[in-house]
Amino acid sequence: MDGVVDGVAPTGNLIGRLWARRPEESGVLAALIVLVAIVSVVRPTFLIPVILFQQVANAAIIGMLALGMVFVVVVRDIDLSVGWNFNFSAVIAATAMTMGLNPWLGLLIGVAFGALLGLVNGLLAVRLRLPVIVITLGTMSMFQGLSLVTNGSKAIVPPDTTGSFFTLVQARLFGVVPSIAIVFLVVAVVLHIVMHHTRFGYQVQALGSNPVAARLGGIPVARTRVLTLVVIGTLAGLTGSLFLGLRGAIDPVTGGEFMLPVVAAVIIGGTPLSGGKGTLIGAVIGALIIQVITAGILFLGVPDTWSTFVTGAVIILAVSVDQIIKRRSGGRLRDSVDSE
Repeated sequence: MDGVVDGVAPTGNLIGRLWARRPEESGVLAALIVLVAIVSVVRPTFLIPVILFQQVANAAIIGMLALGMVFVVVVRDIDLSVGWNFNFSAVIAATAMTMGLNPWLGLLIGVAFGALLGLVNGLLAVRLRLPVIVITLGTMSMFQGLSLVTNGSKAIVPPDTTGSFFTLVQARLFGVVPSIAIVFLVVAVVLHIVMHHTRFGYQVQALGSNPVAARLGGIPVARTRVLTLVVIGTLAGLTGSLFLGLRGAIDPVTGGEFMLPVVAAVIIGGTPLSGGKGTLIGAVIGALIIQVITAGILFLGVPDTWSTFVTGAVIILAVSVDQIIKRRSGGRLRDSVDSE
C-alpha cells in the first residue's frame, strides 16, 4: 500500500489522523486555557481551587441557558425571550413561596412555568408560521411586562430562606465545589446525551441540516421545533428557580441582559448559526470563557469603560482561533487522504 513501509504508516499520516480526530471543542478549550493562564500570571490566587470552582458556579446561570439555546440554534432559530423567561419563572417561583408553598414545590412550579412559556413560543411560531426570532421579539416584551405586573416592580424575597432548598443550592461540596456548579455540569452531560444519543437529538440535527429533507424523511418538523423551545424554556425555569435559591430573592431586572452572553456562549462554543450541528460541551466552555473574561477584567484592574471592548475582542479572538484550528485540521486530513 502506498505510504506504508513494512506495514507501518508514516508518522506524518498518523499525526494527521490523530489531529483530525481530536474533539471539536479543542480550539475553544485552548482559548479558555490561555485566558486562565493570562489572568493567573497577574493574579496567581486565581488558580486556587475555591476560586476556580467559583468561576464555574458564576458561569452556571448563563451556561445552563446556553445549553438550551444550543438546541434552538441547531434548528436555525434563536430565542430572544430567554432572559425574561428566566426572570418571569423566578418571579413565579418566588411568589409561590411567599404564598406559603414549600420551596421545593416552588422550584417545580418555576420549572413548569418556564416550560409553559417555551411552549407558548413554539406554538405561536408554528401556528403563525413565523420565525422564532420574530415571535420571541414580541414575547420578550410580554414576559417582561407580565413579570413586572406580578412583582409590582419590586424584588420578591421568600419569607423563609433557611430551609433545605436554599441550604442545598447555596452549599459547597467538601467546602470547595458549589452545588450550582455540579448541577450545571450534570445538566450539560444529560443534554449532551440527549443531543447525540436519542431520537429527538437526531431529529433536531437533521432538521437543522436540511429542513426539506427532514420533512420528506418523515421527521415531525413542527413538533421538533416546538420541543426545542420547550427545552430552553424548561432550562430557563430551572435556572431562574435555582438563581432564586442561590440569591434568596429575585429583582425586577435580572435576566434582561442575559440574551447576548447566552448566544455568545453558544457561538464561541462552536455551534454555527447555520444550524445542523451543536456542541453542548462547547457551550459550557463558551460560558466559562465569558466568565473568565468578566473575572479577568476585575482581577487585572481594567477600567469598566474598557470592559465591553475587551469582552468583544476576546470573543472574536476565541472564535478566530477555533476557526483556524478547524481549517488546518481539514487541510491535514485532505493531505493524509491524498497520500494514501
